[in-house]
Amino acid sequence: MTPALSICSKCVVAAAFAAALAVLGSPTGNVWAQDRSQDRSPVIDINSGNPEMNAAIAKARATLPAFWASYDAPKPSETGHSLKARFPKRGSGNEHIWMADVKKIGEGRYSGRFANVPRDLPGKKAGDMAEFKEADISDWMFMRNDKIVGGETIKPLLKSMPKADAEALRARMESP
Repeated sequence: MTPALSICSKCVVAAAFAAALAVLGSPTGNVWAQDRSQDRSPVIDINSGNPEMNAAIAKARATLPAFWASYDAPKPSETGHSLKARFPKRGSGNEHIWMADVKKIGEGRYSGRFANVPRDLPGKKAGDMAEFKEADISDWMFMRNDKIVGGETIKPLLKSMPKADAEALRARMESP
């Protein structure tokens, strides 16, 4: 278990089909032109000591080189490179949220846009830019041949989602 991940009693994780679609692209090609004010992406509270989630985060972090290899030299079938990053909530705890339009800004720092509505980050909304550190990355994903590659932290959450949403998301994953 990563010590930085165990300091909060709950980590809020947005992991919904709608959020995955927001991260990975939209049929119109302009994700940020869509109205996200009514985002109904479910938020699933996960205790920071949850062994299944901590294993998923560890696996995602261990496989980050696969993400960066595709990010740096994507094949034509690879799009929508996104990272999930941890942001401190007001009070205590963290919110883990998908970031789209990721950019390397140097010295282990990155920027991106919130891919869905932050729930516990006052003043922040979907599409807002934010910076984060490499140590705050908890997952990654991109699309390859219309399938989600990565997304390790989504897998433990599938059982907490409505069955239809979980099945739809599972069908979109390269390795469910």
